[in-house]
Amino acid sequence: MSKSVSKISACAIIITYQPEPAVLLSLLQQISAQADFILIDNASTNVQEFLPQAQALPRCRQVQVLERNVGLAAAMNIGLAWVRDAGYGYALLFDQDSQVPATFFADMHAAYIEADRLCDHRVAAVGPRIVSPVNNRAMPFKLFSRWFRRSDLRVSGTQRLYRADFLISSGCMLSLAALEQIGPMRESYFIDNVDLEWCFRARSQGYQLVGTDMTVLHHSIGVASDNPLVKRGWVVSHSPLRSYYSTRNRFALYREPYAPLGWKLRDFPRFVLKTLWLLLCSPQRVEYWREIRRGLADVGSVA
Repeated sequence: MSKSVSKISACAIIITYQPEPAVLLSLLQQISAQADFILIDNASTNVQEFLPQAQALPRCRQVQVLERNVGLAAAMNIGLAWVRDAGYGYALLFDQDSQVPATFFADMHAAYIEADRLCDHRVAAVGPRIVSPVNNRAMPFKLFSRWFRRSDLRVSGTQRLYRADFLISSGCMLSLAALEQIGPMRESYFIDNVDLEWCFRARSQGYQLVGTDMTVLHHSIGVASDNPLVKRGWVVSHSPLRSYYSTRNRFALYREPYAPLGWKLRDFPRFVLKTLWLLLCSPQRVEYWREIRRGLADVGSVA
């Protein structure tokens, strides 16, 4: 089978839940100037504050307002199925609060072509360099399967592509042909570690994940906080409810044979340290402890 990607047809998928309308519409305008897009909304109560403007954008192909919040993973799968059935070959996933530069789609297109040409294995996805709009910190592309040189290991033959074991979903360009083989997002994870689990599954099936410096995506992870550790990017701040999902899902992922041992050995101490930090430093320590305990109790419920 030819690996040629010379005729990439791509559609963006934006997943929303209670978005800030001005921020979301800014993103949609940036995308509509470059590519087709669809919007999947997870039953936001403020949907009428952005729905008419979104539908009026020239390259809006579909808007689906779901009757209930089915979670990030299920909403992604709804969007991916629509894009596949509409005949596109590739999908780009976006969170509601990301911002993209003017040449983002053309640069991602070029990055995918170069990755496909240079990589020894089939490329499942390419991700941009993620930059925090809070502190302008660029995130590395990580390799959990290596003990040394774990970040920003270049693909041979280029200075612009990097091997990765994990790509953040926002801004990520997925091959729908690869998705058919790897399988959809795991809906039982609901929101946290959805991209991590899919990436580990893709790597276990012999697919390559590639990061690129050919473009960037300005994207905030977690919620804003005055804590200096959060501002420096050393700790990600989430609500107590998100701690439930992150706790439950990471322990469920520990059980999966395709999750890299290197990630498990690094992630568990990080979980312990963050839990201690929350319990010692957060004014919501009681709420965090309740949700973390609930997450540990519900690990077996993750299908």
